[in-house]
Amino acid sequence: MRTSINQNRIPLSLPELRNLGTILRILLLVNAVVMIAAFVREERGAAISDAWVQMSAVVEPHLLCELLILYLLAPWLERAPYAIGASSVMAVTLAVGLGINTALAALIPDMTTGAMLRHVMFSLLIAGVLLFYFQLRAKALSPAIAEARLQALQARIRPHFLFNSITAVLSLMRSEPRRAETALEDLADLFRVLMRDNRQLAPLSDEVELCRQYLDLEKLRLGERLTIEWHIDNMPGDAQVPPLLLQPLLENAVYHGIERSSVPGVIAINIFLRRGEVHAILRNPYKMSHSDHGGNNMALANIRERLALHFDAEASLASKTKRDSYEVHIRMPYRTYVESGEGA
Repeated sequence: MRTSINQNRIPLSLPELRNLGTILRILLLVNAVVMIAAFVREERGAAISDAWVQMSAVVEPHLLCELLILYLLAPWLERAPYAIGASSVMAVTLAVGLGINTALAALIPDMTTGAMLRHVMFSLLIAGVLLFYFQLRAKALSPAIAEARLQALQARIRPHFLFNSITAVLSLMRSEPRRAETALEDLADLFRVLMRDNRQLAPLSDEVELCRQYLDLEKLRLGERLTIEWHIDNMPGDAQVPPLLLQPLLENAVYHGIERSSVPGVIAINIFLRRGEVHAILRNPYKMSHSDHGGNNMALANIRERLALHFDAEASLASKTKRDSYEVHIRMPYRTYVESGEGA
């Protein structure tokens, strides 16, 4: 799918054929169709089971071979126009179908030419249905609803943060004018990012810089109550991530873990690359007496949905609560490019 969430006309595009979620959906849908076909073909339980085994013996080798070939061709297919890409998928389906059925005909003497042709036509039909399904899914995941949720997340920076930041800056105007000037620049940069079009993926280094500016402003008003620990020596700064991925989580960490606590606290940010995946782990103090987590849950759900829109099943967000700390763990694929060709 495209890396842009566009509220206007969605350009035709092939699914990401190297995406784990796409591969799993294809496997599940094709096997479901085979099971349904077995039920339609036979009436008795034993006969249904035999029919399913026979059909699977033809379908599974074909499906796995085709997925492997499409996986290898994926970089080219994703750059090609949709018509050429879709035609290529159908051509691969036809070629693999003929090859598999020819091999099976040598192993099964009583396999007729008519049966071979039916298998190939069935494969082409399934391939066409899958292309249509993924196009419908792309349209379903990218309407104005998804865009509105992103805008809602951008707008949910708490009004009291702006008020408190301005108050803190005013208190420094006379005593530390240079520090006040830096704080105002950070505040301007933060709101510039919040107000711009954030549908495109952006470098992780930009997101971290935004988080630094945000935390500097929070530390300006919270002082020694807030301590930040950065562990980003192994961070891949060129990784492409959804904008405003970490800042809302840090805002929640400050609000629930520091601001509402009577004692100083530490927020730890650990970002690293492992086995082709980017991991971001945020940890903050947690008190069991804190009961208001509505905003926190909204941010988690929103970010989880945005990760799914951009990366499908290749990304995840998990949170866990310990006795005195709260941790959020984001996992996403390491990508250093943004696909071109998004619609207006």
